[in-house]
Amino acid sequence: MLLSIRRFFAAAFLILFMASCEVETTTTTVTDSPVPEPASTTYTIPKGSHNAQIQFKFVETSTIRFEATFDSTAMYKTSLPGNQADINKLYGLSDCETDHHTNSARFGWRWFNNRLEIHAYTYLNKKRNTAYITAVQPNQTNRYELVLGEKEYTFKVNDTQVTQPRYCTSASSHYQLYPYFGGDETAPHNITILIREL
Repeated sequence: MLLSIRRFFAAAFLILFMASCEVETTTTTVTDSPVPEPASTTYTIPKGSHNAQIQFKFVETSTIRFEATFDSTAMYKTSLPGNQADINKLYGLSDCETDHHTNSARFGWRWFNNRLEIHAYTYLNKKRNTAYITAVQPNQTNRYELVLGEKEYTFKVNDTQVTQPRYCTSASSHYQLYPYFGGDETAPHNITILIREL
């Protein structure tokens, strides 16, 4: 009788031990799961405004990478026909330890000639410079990269890139520049842009 009780407890212990091994294996499987992707942020520029609600943020980097998706709200018509060529702002950084109207680099965009154009948009010691990069489609996600090099900025959209001169050779601190409409005019309707930092 005593022997059978010991066998019962030994069998019970073995079952519990085996069960605990299965739990441990499950835990290991969860640990090996992929890291979740960064969250996307939806920026809405309200009708009659220039910018979305944003927070001031300092950034210490020489490269920013992100994906952006415009929807049909990126198609607009300005009140004054001459303002249709104005370049709106997408995303970028101030530079050279100055304000962004002195030195900065960011991607610009506009709805012009029935297409959504992406531009390089910089200030070089208070002088504004722009360069066309490519056209993208509404409701299509595209990859953007901005590199602050020693003597130039490199703007890349998918596989197309352009460069613009840089005023300073290095700067450790910048502040983030967010979506902005205008130009002279404010947004003619709500404009929504989805951005996911990479």
